[in-house]
Amino acid sequence: MGDIFLYGTMRHLALLELVLDRPRASIDLIDAELPNHAIYRGGELASPVLSEEAGQRARGLLLRNLSADDLARLRFYYSVYQHEPSTLAVETDSGQRVGADIFRAAPDNCQMDEPWSLDDWLRDWGDLTLRVAEEIMGQFGRLDAGEVAALVPPMRRRADSYLAAQYREFASDQAVARNVEVISESQPYTGFLAIQKKDLRFRRHDGTMSEVHTREALMTSRAVVVLPYDPVRDAVLLIQQFRAPLYINGDPAPWVWEPVAGQIDPGESPQTTAHREAMEEAGVTLRALEPAGQVYSSTGSSTEFVYLFIGLADLSVRPEGGGLDCEGEDILTRILSFEELIAGVDAQHFCDLPLVTTALWLARHRDRLRQIA
Repeated sequence: MGDIFLYGTMRHLALLELVLDRPRASIDLIDAELPNHAIYRGGELASPVLSEEAGQRARGLLLRNLSADDLARLRFYYSVYQHEPSTLAVETDSGQRVGADIFRAAPDNCQMDEPWSLDDWLRDWGDLTLRVAEEIMGQFGRLDAGEVAALVPPMRRRADSYLAAQYREFASDQAVARNVEVISESQPYTGFLAIQKKDLRFRRHDGTMSEVHTREALMTSRAVVVLPYDPVRDAVLLIQQFRAPLYINGDPAPWVWEPVAGQIDPGESPQTTAHREAMEEAGVTLRALEPAGQVYSSTGSSTEFVYLFIGLADLSVRPEGGGLDCEGEDILTRILSFEELIAGVDAQHFCDLPLVTTALWLARHRDRLRQIA
């Protein structure tokens, strides 16, 4: 494999630097075009799709003088996204015509819609793609590309959660940059969930810096919890499913009653997720959503940030159990009167924190919701 023509997201130099693990100044790049081709938006996250079109010219960069490690890293990254190499003739801006390898997705796997724009992609997906690429390349030399490909969806959800946290507005008079010092960091585990480990110091309330502490965080996605409530019948819908962490912890009752819940996909709003999950898990169409809080589920161990909702619905027809087979879900549904729900909370029969939280919010706002109905 010789020179490589970069026509899409890899034109983002920060991504190229990350994949090759070396700075831009050390990378040999020149401007080039691929004759009789155009680039369209298609696939997930507005990915670039190369299409043969007479008279069109696809702009890109010619990557030259690659080392064996460069080639291995590029092959690995492209293989995660199931891009295969082929050789085509490209033209440099100086008029030289050279053969170059091009990594591209199989046409059958992509649905094209409109011309692809690097600026638009950077605005909408650039930061998320960089965050995911960090995780992907962290597995270079540890896992094969096929194994990593299966982990890309949770990586994207984790990246989406991380980026959303940067813009979350909580009142604080403490500037992180000058009050937290990271000594070292690593990611010792990557899977459906990931664990990040940092050795760090933080400023204590007396103004001094702490000793170096080793801390781990369970890295996960943003999530939605929605408790379906019928204000006319004064009843709620709960679902029950097997929860492996409880079983792993030795709990003798790992089948848990809880509200509908699910992870937010990149580009999806919490409200859209709530409606989607209510239909997927419980077969319920929500008429409206009442925001009931935005919280971290466990600030001492997990990055999970949860959007809580009460979902107004007609529960006159009892839905069947739901869930997606592809996600291994096996869900039972149950309709309880509001009084039964609160009696269960008071008796401490429920162990799911989002259920208790949304039930207590509902108790506070129930009269208003019933009056509206």
